[in-house]
Amino acid sequence: MESIYPILEYDPVPNAILNPQRPNCEPVESTRAVLCFFADILQESLEKGELRMIGMLGSEIGNNPIYLQENPQRPPVIVIQPGVGAPLAVGFLEEILTLGVNKVMVCGGCGVLKPEIKAGDALIPVEAVRDEGTSYHYLPPSRSVTASPQAVQALESVCRAIGVSYRTTKTWTTDAFYRETPAKRARRIEEGCEIVEMEAAALFALAQFRKVTLGQIVYGGDLVIPEGWDGRAWNHRRDARRLLYEIALEAVRQC
Repeated sequence: MESIYPILEYDPVPNAILNPQRPNCEPVESTRAVLCFFADILQESLEKGELRMIGMLGSEIGNNPIYLQENPQRPPVIVIQPGVGAPLAVGFLEEILTLGVNKVMVCGGCGVLKPEIKAGDALIPVEAVRDEGTSYHYLPPSRSVTASPQAVQALESVCRAIGVSYRTTKTWTTDAFYRETPAKRARRIEEGCEIVEMEAAALFALAQFRKVTLGQIVYGGDLVIPEGWDGRAWNHRRDARRLLYEIALEAVRQC
């Protein structure tokens, strides 16, 4: 359908000119993957022997390892760091799906629009406002997109089982973190958003398009308010980062 805005010209044809190819990776039988934005936690897990490198994804910013998390009594899980931003995260996930993955959990951080959400709080986005570009190439135009209900249920179940307080929420996904203006923030709050990040809407859209199960858990990070931005040491919260990674691993095995 033609539009005066190119981003709204959705084409549902499944095959593009360039399609995702199987990455350079040893043979692996896993239908599950975790996308973990915490490179420090993955490096720590690798050094502890909890992960094994089995292949590599590549882009102009360099090589990006593909790991396998193995447990003799549990299904193996592919683990990657998905870069930053919707286009790269979706591109890497597209390639991982060629390995036979159909269940995905994502863990990362987010900006917080409401001061009552504390730094480190666990949050499960169930809906994302599509204020980015990538999702419009996977689904027709709409205001928002939802996470997979099955994945949300798995994340909630794991949090309850281990006694972690969590909050289901609506997120604002944007490409431009230096354009989170007071007026835009106010509008997003009016429509129910409590947090802001850069990938959820696109990942939710890809999951619906490719018919895979995908959920996400994030922790409260920097405070995004007109009175003054506060970093709240968001990227130094090792305990929260490790906890969310462990929750994602367990939840993807329960899907």
